[in-house]
Amino acid sequence: MKNFLVAAALLLGSLCWAQARPEEGGNELQVWTGGGHSVPGGTADTGVWNVGVRYGWILTQPHGPGFLKGRFEYVVDATPVFMVFQKSNTAYGGGFSPLGLKWDFATRGAVAPYLELNGGTLFTNKDVPAGSNDVNFTSAAAFGVHVFRKYAWSVEARYLHISNAGLATPNRGINTVQVRLGIGKFWHR
Repeated sequence: MKNFLVAAALLLGSLCWAQARPEEGGNELQVWTGGGHSVPGGTADTGVWNVGVRYGWILTQPHGPGFLKGRFEYVVDATPVFMVFQKSNTAYGGGFSPLGLKWDFATRGAVAPYLELNGGTLFTNKDVPAGSNDVNFTSAAAFGVHVFRKYAWSVEARYLHISNAGLATPNRGINTVQVRLGIGKFWHR
């Protein structure tokens, strides 16, 4: 038990250094939560709420013209809590998004906007949407901003699509717009 406490203290202590910005060869660790409601183009009257953790690798140095200048980051999200509030029931599940492509625009003072595309899977205890399948795929596009203080806070608007991709009939999808909030750290090797 003593060794566990020492290891936990070292891990938590390592997160306490001054907040770095996204830089080539650096990494990102973030805990986030988000929620939203369905929009036209899919199953109506559906809400979602999720909690997850992200790990990212900043792959490039800054490039691009003017205000588009930024860095490319590859991110992976694990979502152990994913709730889908449907008319007929509430589905509980979790997912994993192994494909995350993120463009971190150049830092402007304590703020750095970003764009993101990602995709993954979602496993639930009930069919999502109701009457379709309990295994689904997710795709998302997001625009957000990091605010650098002691930690890197983030807020973003995210469009999320959930669909079984033809694994079952019917293949009605769910389209939601979410607000997602996160807290994390960037660091360099």
